[in-house]
Amino acid sequence: MQQKPIEELEKRIEYHFKNKLLLRQALTHSSFANEQKINKYDDYERLEFLGDAVLELVTSEFLFRENAKMTEGQLTKMRASMVCEQALAYCAREFGLEEYILLGRGEEMTGGRTKDSIISDVMEALIGAVYVDAGMEAAKGFIHRFVLSDLEHKQLFYDAKTILQERLQRDGSESLRYALIREEGPDHDKVFVVEARIGEKKIGEGQGRTKKAAEQQAAYQALVSLQG
Repeated sequence: MQQKPIEELEKRIEYHFKNKLLLRQALTHSSFANEQKINKYDDYERLEFLGDAVLELVTSEFLFRENAKMTEGQLTKMRASMVCEQALAYCAREFGLEEYILLGRGEEMTGGRTKDSIISDVMEALIGAVYVDAGMEAAKGFIHRFVLSDLEHKQLFYDAKTILQERLQRDGSESLRYALIREEGPDHDKVFVVEARIGEKKIGEGQGRTKKAAEQQAAYQALVSLQG
């Protein structure tokens, strides 16, 4: 895939970096960095570490202020659902982040650009890069625009399995079940493909690094199709 100019990504996220190298680092996967023999680039892992902490703090503050009656346990559960791998990848795909990731040839050929694990890591690295470039307020603004916005729609994704189960029970449908269709990739980087079914009828399909993640995507796809 031909790499898109990072200036285009800046327009999409409505943030222009003072230090463009930070943005490039946030987009650089280790497979790409390792291929550069002369001008070796740093990969995103250090920025991801920082971005993860910033995201957790901003999300925690938001939930604390918006949900005055929630217990600590309820807040923790909600935060976990909002910043998990699948949720972050979902948010990142809304502005096409996966199109700008710098991947090595091998990772590109094995579908790295579609992996939730990589996309979510880059999303956290991007948050870290904004924080380093301009501080907490800029990072907070980014998180509110792309993670904490349109929560009603995103909650459908975060809680897809529960919502789907409740809807089907209310409609008197046959029992919902999830069927593992296939496993792809080596043991250390496995991808599971799952179908959501009512009886033998397929109503949704999803994939993920864990069976639970694949089931969540399948449930969300089923909800979207049922609503359509």
